[in-house]
Amino acid sequence: MKKPILLAFSLLTLCVYGQQRSGGDLSFTVSSIGTSGTDRAVVDMNGDYLDDVVSVTSTNVQIFYQQPDGSFVETNITTTPADYNPSWSLAAADYDRNGYTDLLYGGGSGVTFMRANNDGTGFTEISGPEFVFSQRSNFIDINNDGNLDAFVCHDVEPNVYYLNDGDGNLTHIQGGLGDFPSGGNYGSVWIDYDNDRDMDLFIAKCGGGPDRRDNELHNNNGDGTFSEIGAETNLEDSMQTWSSAWGDYDNDGDMDIWIGASTTSDGFHRLMENNGDGTFTDVISTSGLTGFSATGIENCPGDFNNDGNLDILSNGNILLGNGDLTFTIESNVLSSSNGALGDLNNDGFLDAFIGGSIYYNAGNGNNWIAINTVGTDSNINGIGARVEIETESGVQIRDIRSGEGFRYMSTMRAHFGIGTDTSIDRLTIYWPSGAVDEILNPNINETITVEEGSTFGLEDFLTENLILYPNPTRSELNINLQYGFDNAIYSVFDVQGRRVMNGVLEAGSLDVSGITAGNYILRIMTNGTIQTQRFIKQ
Repeated sequence: MKKPILLAFSLLTLCVYGQQRSGGDLSFTVSSIGTSGTDRAVVDMNGDYLDDVVSVTSTNVQIFYQQPDGSFVETNITTTPADYNPSWSLAAADYDRNGYTDLLYGGGSGVTFMRANNDGTGFTEISGPEFVFSQRSNFIDINNDGNLDAFVCHDVEPNVYYLNDGDGNLTHIQGGLGDFPSGGNYGSVWIDYDNDRDMDLFIAKCGGGPDRRDNELHNNNGDGTFSEIGAETNLEDSMQTWSSAWGDYDNDGDMDIWIGASTTSDGFHRLMENNGDGTFTDVISTSGLTGFSATGIENCPGDFNNDGNLDILSNGNILLGNGDLTFTIESNVLSSSNGALGDLNNDGFLDAFIGGSIYYNAGNGNNWIAINTVGTDSNINGIGARVEIETESGVQIRDIRSGEGFRYMSTMRAHFGIGTDTSIDRLTIYWPSGAVDEILNPNINETITVEEGSTFGLEDFLTENLILYPNPTRSELNINLQYGFDNAIYSVFDVQGRRVMNGVLEAGSLDVSGITAGNYILRIMTNGTIQTQRFIKQ
């Protein structure tokens, strides 16, 4: 597997002749790719950092490997029969860290994992005996131990997840993350809604009575536990929805949410602004979208015209973001299904793979950057990382996710349009491990690959301006912080660099009684500054 640091791919233009589809300043060219199975994914399968096209049957994984010149090489890999086909969803990630991407098939009766071998030429089929009426599935490091776990929404029972022991062995667990007895769990997405640098879980729900279909938000408490807080954040809603699209639609540094109605019989679409205080407000009435009546099951974010403002892809319609939580409706730009998204000719614009065809984005003159994340202490795909860029126009953020929308698996690249800005001042990656990488003035109009820890480490930020007392301490650690506590995020690391505590620092003290005796480093990030200091827990 190639793992270069800050590797920039050359750009080549691919000319495709076929049907044209357009809307406003968007235009797509449709080209058949000749898939023979269930069309599900756009994701890098072989570690070359180019998005590939994946289509599967019960005994075959068909991969169209993208080449640097934008062409594809078709490969068919025969598998032993899958106990369960991805009739409802497909997720992908390298959960055993061997450099090749594994697949999760979410079926109507159970879950099958297709585990890629160590040279990418075959898969081992793994299916458990558990009954799972699968809906959306995701790969995510639930317990933040550096190993990718799997989460699967259950339609008729509490949700299930599979914890990874670090050797690629998965243990099935049911309950704890969405426990309504009769399920109703449809569209899960893992996001950092409160900017505390860990991943929270939102579940779009559908079917049955109002209680069963109340949407849920599970806050990651930073210690391996989660709390359901949908009601107190204003996200508990009994509308009928299969998926949501999370993104920073007003470029103010936090994640907002579009909740797409699957039917308007029990409520209209929701556009929820993140207030920055742990609550959300529905702003659909001022968004320009009150006339958007199309419904369906697929919703996901993306900047399709690279203007620096996130758009919403909703069942083939693109809601062009204006950067202020208002949108312009471009109807039926793609087919009625969103499909899987990624850059399929490496030109810096998002394309779609739908029903055996590639919808190539014709692009425009706007600038862009794309980032591949390679974890070392974190999971190898960097899933759960927050990527942030700063330009003359402001700040943009992305979370690295496996599993967007309802059914499909889209690219794990972080893709940013930057419009007419001609430079990026700073690129920052906040990794799940707690590590932070920063790159000043990265090249634009390129795809770069960043390996965790390749720029600097905690020791680079040790400062005398952060005063901790008493030090050593048995329980309470008082903090004297020069820059105050506004928007402060704290992390505590042990001497091996593992994050053992994390959260929002709301006062001038921290209770460390729950960690074992030893030497630690406290890091505080606030208003663009990073300060760290050592302390001893007795």
